[in-house]
Amino acid sequence: MTIVSAIIQLLGGLAMFLYGIEVMGDGLKNSSGAALKRVLEKVTGNVVMGVLTGALVTAVIQSSTATIVLTVALIGAGVLNLKQAVSVVMGANIGTTITAQIIRLGSVESDGSFFLWLFDTDTLAPIALVIGIILVMFVKRKKAKPIGDICIGFGVLFIGLNLMTDGVKPLIGTSVFESFLGYLSNPILGILFGLVLTVIVQSSSATVGMLQTVATATAVAAQTNPDTVVVTFAMAYPIIMGINLGTCVTTAMVCSIGSSKDAKRTGVVHILFNTIGTILFMIVMSILQANNIWGESFWQMTADSGVIANFQTIFNLLTAFILIPFAGGMVKLSMLFVKEEKEKAPRHPELHTLDEKLYISPAVAVAEATKAVAAMGRIAKENFAKCCGILLNYDDTDFSEIDADETSLDEFADRSDRFLIGLSKAVETELDDRQVDMLLQTVPSFERIGDYATNLVELSERMHNDSCAFSDSAKKEMSILCDAVNEIISITVDAFSANDNDKAKQIEPLEETIDDMVMILRDRHTKRLKSGACSISSGLVFMEALTHLERASDHCSAVAVMMLARNNEAILHNHYDYLREIHSGNDEYYRNERNRRREQYITELKAVQ
Repeated sequence: MTIVSAIIQLLGGLAMFLYGIEVMGDGLKNSSGAALKRVLEKVTGNVVMGVLTGALVTAVIQSSTATIVLTVALIGAGVLNLKQAVSVVMGANIGTTITAQIIRLGSVESDGSFFLWLFDTDTLAPIALVIGIILVMFVKRKKAKPIGDICIGFGVLFIGLNLMTDGVKPLIGTSVFESFLGYLSNPILGILFGLVLTVIVQSSSATVGMLQTVATATAVAAQTNPDTVVVTFAMAYPIIMGINLGTCVTTAMVCSIGSSKDAKRTGVVHILFNTIGTILFMIVMSILQANNIWGESFWQMTADSGVIANFQTIFNLLTAFILIPFAGGMVKLSMLFVKEEKEKAPRHPELHTLDEKLYISPAVAVAEATKAVAAMGRIAKENFAKCCGILLNYDDTDFSEIDADETSLDEFADRSDRFLIGLSKAVETELDDRQVDMLLQTVPSFERIGDYATNLVELSERMHNDSCAFSDSAKKEMSILCDAVNEIISITVDAFSANDNDKAKQIEPLEETIDDMVMILRDRHTKRLKSGACSISSGLVFMEALTHLERASDHCSAVAVMMLARNNEAILHNHYDYLREIHSGNDEYYRNERNRRREQYITELKAVQ
């Protein structure tokens, strides 16, 4: 029963340890998501800078696999190219060693020193948990929760480690445990054990943490019982080599599923990097050990938590230092494994950048989604301007391009809806949550603007097939209205792309002006129809076109309101009251802007005879 209880405690400690890493990593990502995105976007072709960036990002995310997943997603988003991605991945191995260095705090002994007592995990973990709970539950500032999560994750991580240590203690000295350690003294079996365990746990940091826990527990037991079988350095380093190889399996799975060629090549380079590094180190270490370099005492010394953390760090630093000059060669080699295939490039690559792998860093995912939706807006704007031109002067030259762009917009709307709904479940900050809400409502608005554009083309075809046309007055009026609608769409897309709320405030006054213009034109055209100045066919087309143009401007208004609502609680909770209030004329800016727009467009409209 004692052994069963110890195993249960060991597994429970492992569960808490893994959960602590995840919570701490999520807190770090959410507190530094914007900075993380800026760092990744500034990665250059300089391999050394890329390696440093990869190390930094992994230290923040607390997972080399997560960094690789994010890198693969950013390749698809067009943020990184293959060479940049490879350098980031090379740095990821270095960054993941930070976790082991944090875990070694668990072996700190106070020896009566208050400072060391404070950093003893038996003291630090409860303090971190208390601080974390206070920040999460009682501090209402937005930035408090991610910091609280970091503290809670830190505390849970070390409580999990302590449980694992307590679970290992009853096993020490048993014949099964000693036989198991005896098997691991074989370097090949050590490598295989590290590899298999990492594949099962899906975290190299967790596997190294388990090794540190077992090593520390045996080292402590050996202080009272010299006959205790301990984890030696000669036993530990092959396991670390195997752990390093185990991460490649996860990488292979991540980079092979639904990814681009360059993403798959990035995975191949990571596998080559880790495999070559491990083989080189194993050869060197085997030669050194066989020739008893540094003496028998070095190879048989007890490997505690600090020794394991330091070796992992040195191993990954030296591997990167040795292999950085060969990064270009590994890229070329990856191209032999993943050969280029001639594929038809999508019409608008910027609409094909959303990858669910970006969920690993919600802040980066939100930023990439915003860029993609902005690209959607630009395509809808350009299509609308073309279609207005066709309505005024029939020309079927661009029909195929307009149809292709409309198909691209519709397909993107479907993809982005699925992506954004998934992202809404991943975001943890209120700011990101509101941004996702805005994107979910902006995509249908841009899609509808694209739909209204094609509706205008259909109306122009109808007039062409019926051999009718607008009267000169109707054509001039329609031209002025099209100018106003094209301008409001342009302002909307520019404001959205630049995240410019001041520009967004220009939209509603122009939208109200367009509504007034449509009312004037409906009244005028009705009179023309009654007088026979326009044919019935062209008159019906004119009226339908007014509806499509007005509705396009309405969607611009909807986008503007959602943009402004993100940072304004009053607007967020009641759009109708906000619009009613500014339409009443009490807002000076709105009133002045509306008067300017009326002077610009309605005065010109009234001058048409």
